[in-house]
Amino acid sequence: MSSLLLWLHVGFAIFTIGPVTAATMAAPRTIRNKNVPALQFIQRLTRIYSLGTLGVFVFGLALGAVLGNGLLGKWYMTASMTLFIVAAVLLVIIDRDLRTAVRVLSSESADDDAKVQNGRIAAISGLLSVIWLVILFLMVVPTA
Repeated sequence: MSSLLLWLHVGFAIFTIGPVTAATMAAPRTIRNKNVPALQFIQRLTRIYSLGTLGVFVFGLALGAVLGNGLLGKWYMTASMTLFIVAAVLLVIIDRDLRTAVRVLSSESADDDAKVQNGRIAAISGLLSVIWLVILFLMVVPTA
């Protein structure tokens, strides 16, 4: 059972976290180019893959519970779960900013060109990438 949960945990991590990171990193350039259809696609991708990343958390939590030995109480597991929750909140903020950018760029007004959303998405997506790397470090190094 634990090997199945490990495969699901790693599989969800590979196939959801990578694409959501790539999509959020591509959003600022799309906003600068004012490509609304591409931005709508990126926003949809971000929402779908953000929901998929919850599988990483769920299967990781289940794996920790199955393995036992107080694994969920270890400092690196607690830190990883906390960082994951922070990352999930950041994904919600990115999704909100993407929706706002689509709305702003779709309007006829030339006054607002979504610069605020562009900067915020760029900064948060960079921070999100660092969080994913720290979580990866915490999952690999302390157990070695």
